[in-house]
Amino acid sequence: MSDTLTASAIRAAGLSASETAEAVISMIEQREEDVQAWAHFDAEAVRAQAAELDARPERGPLHGVPVGVKDVINTKDMPTQHNSARYLGSQPGVDAACVDTLRHAGALIVGKTVTTEFAFTSRGSKTRNPLDLTRTPGGSSSGSGAAVAAGMASLALGTQTGGSTIRPASYNGVFGWKPTWNAISREGLKMYSATCDTLGLYARDADDFGMLADVFGFFALADLPVSLSGLKIGFTRTPTWEQCEPSVVAAMDQAASLLEAAGASVSELVLPGPFDKIHAAHASILDCEGRSAVLNEVLTTEGIHDEFVAKVENRKGETPDSLRAAYRLADECRGIFDDLASGYDIVMTPSATSEAPVGLTSTGNASMNSMWTVLQVPVVSAPGLVGPAGMPIGVSFVARRYEDRRAIAVAKLAGQVFSGALAAAA
Repeated sequence: MSDTLTASAIRAAGLSASETAEAVISMIEQREEDVQAWAHFDAEAVRAQAAELDARPERGPLHGVPVGVKDVINTKDMPTQHNSARYLGSQPGVDAACVDTLRHAGALIVGKTVTTEFAFTSRGSKTRNPLDLTRTPGGSSSGSGAAVAAGMASLALGTQTGGSTIRPASYNGVFGWKPTWNAISREGLKMYSATCDTLGLYARDADDFGMLADVFGFFALADLPVSLSGLKIGFTRTPTWEQCEPSVVAAMDQAASLLEAAGASVSELVLPGPFDKIHAAHASILDCEGRSAVLNEVLTTEGIHDEFVAKVENRKGETPDSLRAAYRLADECRGIFDDLASGYDIVMTPSATSEAPVGLTSTGNASMNSMWTVLQVPVVSAPGLVGPAGMPIGVSFVARRYEDRRAIAVAKLAGQVFSGALAAAA
C-alpha cells in the first residue's frame, strides 16, 4: 500500500472501503510473511466489513481507512489474546471504547497486531522491523508500529505505559502519538497502570493525527503554528541522556540545526532537581500498579514467566512510604513541567536511545520515554532522521497536558524539514 493510502489521502480521493480493503489485503499478502505484524487477520472478514461500510448512507471522516489494533485492545468480532496462551481464542464480544469510536467514524478494522505478553514486558515477540528484518520493531506495540511502517495499515492503535508507542515509532520511521493521559478512553484495554496506561497511535502522515484528534474530540487550540519560523523550542536532554548512543546525540544536534535553519529558536531546557528521581518514581509506580494488575494472571496461569511472579512478590521491596513518595514526586514534576513548558512553544527530546537494535529478544531501551508517560503529557515523534546504520531516529515533541494539537502541528512541520534534509543528502 503506497503512501497515497494515508487516511488524509483516502478521504481526499473519496476511495471506497472496498478499494482500500483490497489494497491493504494485497500489501499484507506481500509483507506479512517477513514482518509478522499480525496476531489475527481474516481477509474475507475485512472484505465483508468494507462492504458493510460502503452500504452506509453516509460516510464518516475515516471511511474505509485501514486500522490495525494492538492485541490488548478488545474487538467485538476478533479475538483479543494478549500474546498469552491463557487467552488463546478469547473473544470478548464487545469493542473497546476507542475501537467503537473509530468504527463510528467509518474506520476499517483490519486485524489485531502483535504485542509483547500483556504489553507488560520488554521481552521480544515474533514481529520484525520492516526496514531491516534482523532488527526489533520495538515494543510492546510491536505489530502496530511495524504494520504502519510496512504499509499494511494506514493507522494503528498501540498503548504506552513506559515507551511502548514512541519507541516503535522511532525504530520504524513513522509518526507516533502518545496523547495526554486519559484524553482517549482506556475502557476495554488490558490494564497495567491506571496512572500511566495511555492509548497510542501510529500514522505515516501527521495530518492523519489531526483527523484522529477530531474524531476523539481533542480540545481545539488557537494559534497553532503553520511555520517553524519564530517558534521557541526547548531542547531537554532528560536525566537519562547518558544512555543515548552517539548516533542519537548527533541526530539531536542535527535536528536542532535544521530547525534553527528553518527559523526556530532552539535553546537548552534544563530540568530542575526533582526530575533526577522521576524515572525511579515511574518504576515504583509501575511496580505498585502492575503488582495488582498481574496478580490474577500469576495465581491462575501455570508456568507464567518469572518476571510477573517477581512483581507480585514485590522482590524490589517497595514499601508504603516509598510508593507515597513516588506518587508525590510525580505530582510535583507534573506541575513544574507545565510551568516550564509554558515558556516555550514546544519541548524537543529524543524518541529513543538508539537506532533499532539488532535481534528480537528485547524490544529496546525505553528510558527516553518513561518520564513523559508518568508526567501524562502529549508526545508526538517525528521521523526523517537516520543513523549510521541507515535506520530511523525519531525526534519527540512534547507539549503541556491537553495541548496535543500543538505537538502534532510542530511534529508535522519538523518532519517535513527532516525529510527534506534526508532527500537532499540522498
